Amino acid sequence: MTNFDFFIDGPIIFIYFCIIFYIGIWLRKYVSNVDHFLVANRGVDVYLGIASLAATEFGIATCMANAELGFKYGLKGIIPGIALGGSMFVVGLTGFCIEPLRNMAVITVPELFERKFGKKIRWASGLVILIGGLLNMGLFLRQAGSFLSITMGIGEGYLELLMTAILLFVGCYTVIGGMVSVLVTDYIQFILMCLGFVSITAILIYQLGWHSILDQSTTYLGPDSLSLSLNSAYSLDRLILDILVAFASVLTWQTMISRVLSAKDSETAKKIYRVTSPYMLMRFVIPVFLGISALYFFGPLSFGNGKEILAMPNMIAQLIPVGLIGIVVAAMLAADMSTNSSYLIAWSSVIYNDLLAPIHNNKWSSKKGLFYNRMIICGIGLFLLLYGLWYPLSDDLWVYMQVTGTIYLSSMSVLLIACCYFKKASALGAAISIIIGALIPVSYLFLQDLSFSSTVVKNIGPYRFGVLSFLLSALGMFVGSLITKIKTK
Repeated sequence: MTNFDFFIDGPIIFIYFCIIFYIGIWLRKYVSNVDHFLVANRGVDVYLGIASLAATEFGIATCMANAELGFKYGLKGIIPGIALGGSMFVVGLTGFCIEPLRNMAVITVPELFERKFGKKIRWASGLVILIGGLLNMGLFLRQAGSFLSITMGIGEGYLELLMTAILLFVGCYTVIGGMVSVLVTDYIQFILMCLGFVSITAILIYQLGWHSILDQSTTYLGPDSLSLSLNSAYSLDRLILDILVAFASVLTWQTMISRVLSAKDSETAKKIYRVTSPYMLMRFVIPVFLGISALYFFGPLSFGNGKEILAMPNMIAQLIPVGLIGIVVAAMLAADMSTNSSYLIAWSSVIYNDLLAPIHNNKWSSKKGLFYNRMIICGIGLFLLLYGLWYPLSDDLWVYMQVTGTIYLSSMSVLLIACCYFKKASALGAAISIIIGALIPVSYLFLQDLSFSSTVVKNIGPYRFGVLSFLLSALGMFVGSLITKIKTK
């Protein structure tokens, strides 16, 4: 059941699509080489950087994942947002790692690693970034398709068609305009997204009542659901992983750090982080509130047994009136297209700049480089489409995103810090760090679904696996560097 009307709300979405597609095509004339395509010729100012970074990190999948946290844990769902916003502000204030990284004028983080650890480490870094990044993004299309099928009243049988349509549209303007079109369309999408979410929040508070929503949350989830105190559902190991993932993401997550690398200078990069940090908190606060509202609207039994993630879109479909729901869906699509386009650029830059570096050695012509970057984006899109259809989500979406992100965040953050501040860091330490950091979360993803190991692995939990990945990755860097030092004496 939905209030979406194809004759009233449909044209709103169609007009928005036409505007974005036209802009993406028009900006093609500003893309003449690989630097333009991947880092917008390093010409991003503060305001465009803020809008782009904010829009990129808030897609439909993120909104649904964070709303699921609110539905299951109450206000504790904003804890990852506090960790992320706080980490971004501290890094933006101090310039920790990002200042030397931007001053090096690299396109990707692994490019910096080559200068410290050699070409093999650069290639290995690019590989784990790609694996972790693609797995992390793998379910974005499915969640977007689910959201649209629910809010627009389209049957689930058309889910695959919706996923394909979203991918084709985003892929077209990304392939044509590269980072230039991503940045400019991000600006428009950021404005529309803000209007949409402010409207949703206002309607929910008006129709359901602020106090009623929060009071009912304590009835369903317990009296501490409105506090940030830890309990059995949200334990210390989960909090530690939230902090580690947040800090590592700010330093090395490719879609975030690409804004640093695209900035005019290091001071601009730092300011982008400082000013965007409150928004990183709000990207949790608003969806968590939507999740708590959905809990009030439906009760805890309607969406149990792993279906909690569908509560928020069902609430929007039934509560938002005709006309306004078209704007809301367009806003959500804006958020999602911004995310998908930026992620496509991010992973294609790693493949081209790091994994294919031994092949092209920066000697390909601009025309050839642009062609291969565009083909890489098409290949990534095909993978995302197939993976999103195949992979069964067996946990919170946010937990899945943390675990897959840890595949590379654990080691890449260690390598970046070592690169900038640990003079005795060695290639051996970097190699050990990469292997350990990737092996632990990948092991969790495989072992949780095997009959002989699933019980033990699930008892340990994803949070302890994640924390262990960070700790052992750092230890691997230290031990490997120590061995190198001993050998050279």
